[in-house]
Amino acid sequence: MTLTPLIAFHLSTALAALALGPFALWARLGRQTRPRLHRAFGYAWVACMLATAASALWIRDFRLPNLAGYTPIHLLIPFTLFMLFRAFAYLRQRNITGHRHTMARLYVGACLIAGAFTLLPSRYLGQLVWGQWLGWI
Repeated sequence: MTLTPLIAFHLSTALAALALGPFALWARLGRQTRPRLHRAFGYAWVACMLATAASALWIRDFRLPNLAGYTPIHLLIPFTLFMLFRAFAYLRQRNITGHRHTMARLYVGACLIAGAFTLLPSRYLGQLVWGQWLGWI
């Protein structure tokens, strides 16, 4: 697998989501809430998550255990879309607690845990990171 424009786009939107998520969550913590910042960072984060999930549909890996090129990590696509839908459904119902928990779980699951799995040595990004890092030693 090589770094194609699609993979670069996917990686860029995933890293942007990883960076934006804490700011969106932070803007609603504590006594002083910042609703404008929360909305701005939140919508930017959602856009990045949608772009990441959409671009992942076209990235296939036939080397790992797969089904038509889709590996188990591709299960995060429907998970992400469902959780985003659920989070906005909670907002429509004015269930702020449900929205908060759903978004926090989605950040942890889709950004942190999935990000950790992409760094496995058998994955493309893991080979880039660990191969370069081990080359410096």
